[in-house]
Amino acid sequence: MRNEAFTAAGNGAAEWITCARCRQLVFHRKWARALGVCPQCGSHSRLSAPQRVAQLLDPESAEIIEFPVNSTDPLEFVDSKPYPQRLAAARAATGLREGLVCARGTIGGEAVIVAAMDFNFMGGSLGGATGELVTLAADTALAERTPLLIVSASGGARMQEGAIALMQMAKTSRALGRLDEAGVLTISLVTDPTFGGVAASFASLCDVTIAEPGARMGFAGRRVIEQTIKETLPADFQTAEFLFAHGLIDGVHRRDQLRPVLARLLRAGRSDRRRLAPAGPVRPDVVVAPEELPEQEPWTAVQLARRLERPTTLDYLRSVFDDFEELHGDRASGDCPAIVGGTALLEGRPVVVIGHQKGHSVNELSTRNFGMPTPAGYRKAARLMRLAGKLGIPLVTFIDTPGAFPGAEAEEHGQSIAIAECIRTMAGIPVPAVAIVTGEGGSGGAIALGVANTVLALSNAIYSVISPEGCAAILWNDPAAARRAAAALRVDTPNLLRFGVVDGVVQEPEPGADRDHPGTADRVRAALSATLQQLAGTDPAELVRQRERRFRRFGANSQSPTGERSVSEEAIDERTAVSRAG
Repeated sequence: MRNEAFTAAGNGAAEWITCARCRQLVFHRKWARALGVCPQCGSHSRLSAPQRVAQLLDPESAEIIEFPVNSTDPLEFVDSKPYPQRLAAARAATGLREGLVCARGTIGGEAVIVAAMDFNFMGGSLGGATGELVTLAADTALAERTPLLIVSASGGARMQEGAIALMQMAKTSRALGRLDEAGVLTISLVTDPTFGGVAASFASLCDVTIAEPGARMGFAGRRVIEQTIKETLPADFQTAEFLFAHGLIDGVHRRDQLRPVLARLLRAGRSDRRRLAPAGPVRPDVVVAPEELPEQEPWTAVQLARRLERPTTLDYLRSVFDDFEELHGDRASGDCPAIVGGTALLEGRPVVVIGHQKGHSVNELSTRNFGMPTPAGYRKAARLMRLAGKLGIPLVTFIDTPGAFPGAEAEEHGQSIAIAECIRTMAGIPVPAVAIVTGEGGSGGAIALGVANTVLALSNAIYSVISPEGCAAILWNDPAAARRAAAALRVDTPNLLRFGVVDGVVQEPEPGADRDHPGTADRVRAALSATLQQLAGTDPAELVRQRERRFRRFGANSQSPTGERSVSEEAIDERTAVSRAG
């Protein structure tokens, strides 16, 4: 589906324009109010770079950044006309010196540096000057510690500059790498079209990639691919919707949605709100002593943990957090609906949130794969964990899964590898990490989101190496022995607290989380906020060491080879001291 510009109807300053897709006439003022979107068919017309800046930035906040960069003619290239003449014609037609506009301003009050490409300038082709402007915009974002927004629109590298144009892919990619190292948020807005060297460099390397409906993005164009492989491609091939379905971008947003979406993302990326100094002793309202919890039969806990009426991760994201912006895709193959995640605010503090997602009905459960993630889900989770580490903002995870999806396709796509990478990533991110088991904590599918500094659980949650039914089938050769297996596995929270598998238990309001969503959300919010407050100000390297010590102690009950006390003994003493201090 092509997304051509609107064409004017009539002479002079046209009052009517024609949509290139549906061919309907649209009154110009109506078209302008709709931000260049056809009110009949929703087609998003191409905008110039100055129009992009004006639409995206807050009114009167835009400041164009003039860099002294101009294209040159290194090859003295001539096709039907000399390259300098083509440049002159493009400048006359667009009023721009080059095919990219740099600006600083705000979106929703949040500071941002914008680099917007203009397809009207020689097809938005990437030449030496364009690449330098992207790099200078990135340098400005780095110097000012301000997020960078790149708006792409390009047919690819500029042929008239030969290999010099090709080199821009490396230069701009490294510029994005410097922002990664510095922890500066980068966002890519893909518009139609984005191809070739731009798609294969800076447009694809940002932390978050969103696109307008119908925008096309790919390395090679449709016609080239079809001629090469002698096959007819799907109608939606390379469109934003196609990219989203294959896990390659985070979202598809209409033009009138872009500013609020970008504002939410920028709020999470604000460097002055990331770190929160410790505020003295803070005790979350959680139980840390097993004897303070009422004993219950483990099988009863299993049944309570599985109730469909219990709040899901999306329920908590709506009730516990503000400004949640869901991010999608593993950037490789797909977007698993059994794991949801994105950026949010918790009591005004930016966080990255990830969690298993089940549902409240059979249809929801089926759509969400019963909360059992595929490899794409774990790769998505690991990507979001790395984003938290880059931005230096806390990570919060919600655990509620019977386990990872065990199907043949999951194995073909590397389920074990994806889980292992997720575990390693979470173990090593240099930010506070808090996990809370809200329902089932099943096997490796759960621990992939559970390598936290502090692990909490709701009082009716469970955590186990295998489901009681699975254990009963394997060890007793009798699935009906699930009750017996649950007791043997000690899956309930009093036992989990005794073993140190969880560090604290959030008491559910009577008669349970499934009956009182608002009350449960209040307790979860208080517990998470207080726990993050306790971790605030801790050195990033120490946060990683804390996690290492926490998990090293399991099974380390003997004296170390050096004669020192075991890490498990030290950890138990630390937890006891905290309990007594409370």
